[in-house]
Amino acid sequence: MITPTKRPLITIVSSEMSQAQAAHMHLKTLVSVVPPEQADIIIALGGDGFMLETLHQFIKHEKPVYGMNCGSVGFLMNDYKADYLLERLQKAEKVQLHPLEMTAITVEGESHQACAINEVSLLRETRQATKIRILVDNVVRLEELVCDGILISTPAGSSAYNLSAHGPIIPLGANLLALTPISAFRPRRWRGALLPHSARVTFEILEADKRPVIAAADYTEVRNVIRVEISENKNITLTLLFDPEHNLEDRIINEQFLN
Repeated sequence: MITPTKRPLITIVSSEMSQAQAAHMHLKTLVSVVPPEQADIIIALGGDGFMLETLHQFIKHEKPVYGMNCGSVGFLMNDYKADYLLERLQKAEKVQLHPLEMTAITVEGESHQACAINEVSLLRETRQATKIRILVDNVVRLEELVCDGILISTPAGSSAYNLSAHGPIIPLGANLLALTPISAFRPRRWRGALLPHSARVTFEILEADKRPVIAAADYTEVRNVIRVEISENKNITLTLLFDPEHNLEDRIINEQFLN
């Protein structure tokens, strides 16, 4: 919660959608704004995708982000209301997240690093299924997974691509990661696993020359990978602000009972 005695310094960012742009212009007539480097709070206007972009853009600043939905789903956003904005910021509750750190090694031996707030996913690049060996904390847990791909998701991303791949929705405070196969062929009945957030996951690509694989940390892509290591980055803390009535945990529970 922001200290009541201090009037927070605000910067506003918005997606290119007309609704978000109009909201941006309106808010600027109601509150004073400062450059991002001077701000105490970043207000993001858009949908969940833009929230993800904003968190990535300011990941090194570690400033709290208060999102207002000017998009479609807005799972990670508060309702858009221009009235009493400063009062809402004063009462907002914090949710803190740690992103995943991906290190991807290509067949050429190049190493690439990227952060993922939602998920790290591996996908086949050609018509042929990929073959992946899975290690957790340096122990082989699955010798060969034949599939279209696989992903490892944070709780924040568990209701996104992970859910579409039939993975579980994870409450934000559960300290778990979802390991979810994408169109698994062998072993056919393997549905994935829940792992402790401290786990270090390694994917080794089998037959990489014949069955090329792309690795993506949110929207940072690395092609022709042969090995991908993923672990939670405790050195980075992301802070989202929510209205008390938003009740993100309740929304996560409700999402699991929707048809």
